[in-house]
Amino acid sequence: MRWQKKAVAASAVIALATALAACSSSGGKQEEENSGGSGGNVADTPRMKVALITHSGPGDTFWDIVRRGAEAAAKKDNIELQYSADPDGAAQANLVQTAIDSKVDGIAVTLNKPDAVIPNVKKAVAAGVPVSVLNGGLDSWKTTGAVGYFGQDERIAGQATGDKLKQLGAKKVICVIHEQGNVSLEARCQGIKDKFGNVENVNVNGTDQPGTQATLTSKLQADKTADYVVALNAGIALTAVTAAKDAGSAAKIASFDMSKEMVAAVKDGTVQFAVDQQPYLQGYLAIDAIWLYKTNGNTIGGGEATLTGPAFIDKSNIAAVEKFATAGTR
Repeated sequence: MRWQKKAVAASAVIALATALAACSSSGGKQEEENSGGSGGNVADTPRMKVALITHSGPGDTFWDIVRRGAEAAAKKDNIELQYSADPDGAAQANLVQTAIDSKVDGIAVTLNKPDAVIPNVKKAVAAGVPVSVLNGGLDSWKTTGAVGYFGQDERIAGQATGDKLKQLGAKKVICVIHEQGNVSLEARCQGIKDKFGNVENVNVNGTDQPGTQATLTSKLQADKTADYVVALNAGIALTAVTAAKDAGSAAKIASFDMSKEMVAAVKDGTVQFAVDQQPYLQGYLAIDAIWLYKTNGNTIGGGEATLTGPAFIDKSNIAAVEKFATAGTR
């Protein structure tokens, strides 16, 4: 399939990406922060200032991994990386405008709330600021004039997950959406439903762990037919594990995305599998794409999205990625 070929192609550069120095950081910060620096093998191209603007919520460690990839590329490319994030679409759009006003040399942005953010992304492109899109916005990134897209096709990732659940003999799936209005999360659940059929979406507030646990516990107590819970990030998956125990439910847990904690959960069977979209690679390529475009007029992907996933991680292959996940880069 097309997505498999492109995912393999994108994965080929992860060896380079993971070999580069990565700076640790706290996840989900809404205030703008600067990072970057020089040392080691740094490009001799003129110093640039690039903004990475995501829809991360407070404490979402997925974005730590994205950011480490972006920082590795920025260090190599002699870029001052400015990071900011806000889960509210209008607020994220304002961050894009702020980046334009501060005369950045490029912007890497997520479009998980496309209606809110795209107008300002188009303003950036019109002002001559190259933009790359990562993680979310597969269906809309081309309309912005962006130089490339780096992420997975969430609908296809969901469909692959639906096929896997059928192979595992699942009967009914609860798909947990942890951020209202996030088109990527909605596409994942829809993709599962495309292939599996018997899927019920449950909405929670992903920034409220106790509330999420209570909602899932209540749902599993009320619905004894649900035998699988699919969480759309690693933190929610681990919360679902606790909720299933509290509810006295035999439902098994599956997850999108990896983390240090997910390694142990997959190894001991607490979580059946995780769908990996390689967030480090998304951050790395989104920044490197801007540098390549600015310094040599290159674009990546031939006008199409560069897919970084999906790949399934389970007991059979967890050892291959364990050391990278433990280091915070997978």
